Amino acid sequence: MNIGHFVAWFFGGAFLLNAVPHVVAGAMGRPFQTPFAAPPGQGLSTSTVNVLWGFFNLCVAWVLLVRVGTFDVREPAQALAAGLGAFALALIVARRFGRFNGGDLRAPEPPPR
Repeated sequence: MNIGHFVAWFFGGAFLLNAVPHVVAGAMGRPFQTPFAAPPGQGLSTSTVNVLWGFFNLCVAWVLLVRVGTFDVREPAQALAAGLGAFALALIVARRFGRFNGGDLRAPEPPPR
């Protein structure tokens, strides 16, 4: 098996994961962060932009997972490559966007004495 296929499947999993919040937020009519917002990645984009961005991510995921090599979700190594890509991106975006959406709250620091 070509190592390049595993790299493509890793990123395919990441793109697949990234499609989910954008399509869901857009379909719910809610704004969400996209690279097209001001400032990029921090501001909110319209629900329409999120649906478009989410479906673009789905298309890229499809190309990387289906058109590169012979991806078989029943093959543990191949599924693991895509799953690790999704997991890695999930951790990264949880830290990055948690501060904007209240999902990465830290315990308050004690007041100085």
